[in-house]
Amino acid sequence: MLLSLIASLFVLYRLYTIFCTPHTSTLRKDSRQSTRSLAVFLGSGGHTTEALALVSSLDFNKYSPRTYIISEGDSLSTKKAIALENLKNPGNTEYRLLTMPRARRVHQSLVSTPFTALYSLVWTLRFMTLPAILSKRKFADALVINGPGTCVALVLVAYFNRFWWLESPRIIYVESFARVNSLSLSGKLVQPLADRFLVQWPTLAQTEGLGIGTPHYRGWLV
Repeated sequence: MLLSLIASLFVLYRLYTIFCTPHTSTLRKDSRQSTRSLAVFLGSGGHTTEALALVSSLDFNKYSPRTYIISEGDSLSTKKAIALENLKNPGNTEYRLLTMPRARRVHQSLVSTPFTALYSLVWTLRFMTLPAILSKRKFADALVINGPGTCVALVLVAYFNRFWWLESPRIIYVESFARVNSLSLSGKLVQPLADRFLVQWPTLAQTEGLGIGTPHYRGWLV
């Protein structure tokens, strides 16, 4: 009974410190750092197109190294990421490609989805949590995501790291340009957890935030 009480109090304390206390962005905290490492999730199709449009506007000398997380079997996103790197920095190898298992495949049965989602989570723990434990190395300073659902696994593991005081990236979610009047499902799931939640239409900025991810409108980003 006592151990259960202590464990419950510990969990409540950690949740309070993560969600309810002011926190300083690691991107601002290390103001003297000349470069920032960046991870970008390419969710295939329009998600990849918009994500790469965002990344293409950045100064690659300031955001380095870069990690592109690509869904399993999405060879087109892989080619597009490599093409962008070759265009922006020919001959530069300051980037890597990671292939991530999909949390749910197209037309996959809901019965089997929990198993593939769990596998996606475990895989994410391997590259985001293990390095933080073994070498205290951060996966990236910032993680940019824009859906679809597989990106939720990245967010959950980032918070798992935070819960145990491990290095974790700052989460930046950019809602799709196609979402004008309502958030996407992945947007609704990530909104309470994102450190910065950006929307591209003013109507979505009126959506009330359930947590730290209050929507911010910054105009068209892609």
